[in-house]
Amino acid sequence: MRTRSLLIFTILFLSTQGVFSRVKTDTVRTLEELTVTAGRPVEVIPAQTLSGDELNRLNSQSVADALRYFSGVQIKDYGGVGGIKTVNIRSMGTNHTGVVYDGVELGNAQNGQIDLGQFSLDNIEAISLYNGQKSEILQPAKDFGSAGSIYMRTRAPRFEEGESYHARAALRFGSFDLLNPSALIELRLSRRVSAQLSAEWINSSGKYRFRYRRVNPAGEVAYDTTAVRENGDINATRIECNLNGELNSGSWRVKFYNYNSERGVPGAIVNNVWRRGERIWDTNSFAQGTFTYNVGRFTTLNNIKYAFYRTHYVNNDDKQIKIDNLYRQKEIYFSTANEYAPFDIWRISLSYDFIWNALNADVYGFARPDRFSNLLSLATALSLGKVRIQASALATFIHDILRGQEAPADKHVVTPACFISYAPFRRPDFSIRAFVKQSFRMPTFNDLYYADMGNSKLEPEKVTQYNAGLLYERNRRGFWSSMRFSADVYYNYVTNKIVAYPKGQQFRWTMLNLGKVSIKGVDVSALVTVNPVDQLFLTLRAQYTFQQAIDITSPSDNYYRHQIPYIPRNSGSAVVNASWRGINLNYSFIYVGERYNQQENIRYNYTQPWYTSDISLGYDFHIRKVKCRALAEVNNLLSQDYDVILNYPMPKRNYRFTLTVEI
Repeated sequence: MRTRSLLIFTILFLSTQGVFSRVKTDTVRTLEELTVTAGRPVEVIPAQTLSGDELNRLNSQSVADALRYFSGVQIKDYGGVGGIKTVNIRSMGTNHTGVVYDGVELGNAQNGQIDLGQFSLDNIEAISLYNGQKSEILQPAKDFGSAGSIYMRTRAPRFEEGESYHARAALRFGSFDLLNPSALIELRLSRRVSAQLSAEWINSSGKYRFRYRRVNPAGEVAYDTTAVRENGDINATRIECNLNGELNSGSWRVKFYNYNSERGVPGAIVNNVWRRGERIWDTNSFAQGTFTYNVGRFTTLNNIKYAFYRTHYVNNDDKQIKIDNLYRQKEIYFSTANEYAPFDIWRISLSYDFIWNALNADVYGFARPDRFSNLLSLATALSLGKVRIQASALATFIHDILRGQEAPADKHVVTPACFISYAPFRRPDFSIRAFVKQSFRMPTFNDLYYADMGNSKLEPEKVTQYNAGLLYERNRRGFWSSMRFSADVYYNYVTNKIVAYPKGQQFRWTMLNLGKVSIKGVDVSALVTVNPVDQLFLTLRAQYTFQQAIDITSPSDNYYRHQIPYIPRNSGSAVVNASWRGINLNYSFIYVGERYNQQENIRYNYTQPWYTSDISLGYDFHIRKVKCRALAEVNNLLSQDYDVILNYPMPKRNYRFTLTVEI
């Protein structure tokens, strides 16, 4: 298998080089930066996007906080500044969501989940969410494989004539003993090369007061008390360095990233146990490079990445078994995507990705798996006036190697997709769209090989998606500055869903392909900006999601056709912003309807709805040539008691203050 992977890699690499050797180097064609503006009607697959000042105005500290304002998204938040935060799109599960950071997808072969709480908004320029896949066929093969994708783009240096550097410093402090300084430096090394260094430190005790109230099935109050959240502290640093270069017909970018943290695991509040002895040390580092080049009608996009993740988990709880485990995860990733446009209306692309993942742990009998993944995609895009079509097929080949154990059989999966968009009028303000796509997710190393729980016979979990929607967008000068409305209806069918199933003894479980899930939903979003008087802008963003996500595995199950855990039928958010002469007033509202925390939708498993209101006031001003911003935030303004995950209470009213200077 190693020889096969190396052979495929070598053939594609040499073929790419052969193309370069045959073309004329004096052919110049300006590359349009490969960044299709999100949400435009010309996109076959429009995105939900937060960027620029709108992103900065939200009461959000991490990427996970900002994603709460997108429709069709569920966030699992385990509480506090340092609590783990994962995202789920349209109820298909966290592992079906691809998270792309500056063009390269983040990976975690151990459990398949990306903790978005580790990514700060301090250096993020835009966040986009695509259902299905990105509206671009020139992309890595891996990007065609996710049921939904989140794209995070960091700030790109932009220099005016005569400028050679930019610098920004920010200090954020507030409740829970929060102290969060950050700094950003941008340097213009030459006319075409720039560098950027971003650093951040976050420290918090994570202590906050909460109300703990539980009612038994008979309706009697079992617990009702107020306590302080313990073991939610965090001490983390983030360092990020980017080098950016421009070519006559292309560009390149190199990124170095390091995240270090020590944090407590707050744990669940059960039976009046307030404190846990769990702690986690994370060291996440990666280096990645991106190279894009265009010659005539041919464009190539190449990525390479090396990542090393180290996780040290300790449980010193006196009432539980002592645990002290160290996990080391490595990843090597290479991708080449090549696009050719034989005609102005027709483009085709061929992409190949190679991924090597390895996991080691100081756990007795650990399998120490290696995974070799080869992905090959073929895609095409056709523009016929008012009609735009995009289709793709992804072939995935997986080979695992174990130490001292028999490895499971190789996996070979082909997943097609087709997207279509139609703009019926001359002005592309209104468009309708539809798509059908198949995708899958491989069982993670934990699913397959975790001691007393893994099952090496697991099959990939598969999803078939159907979607139909419409989009209206209008931007103009005058009272109605901009308007945007979109609505989608969708149906997702999940088969071979991987679930944990009890073996018959306490604390002994196994993973099985038992589940089938039917997901029907509606996503609606609207954005309106008005300009009633000079320099006064009022913006309203609202979104609503309805989801019926039911388990249809077996009619004999007690939970047959019941809503799956933690998926609300109704949820939504609204953001109102007023901006006038450097003053910004922002109000945010989030609502999550009733849910069930277990498979059976019975009273005992009922989790009540929750909502929060956040408000912030910011002021932008200058001291000579120095730009300054002062921001005051009040989160959970009404001091609501709520749990995103049962027994993980969230903070009541809390405050945050930020001062930023930029030169």
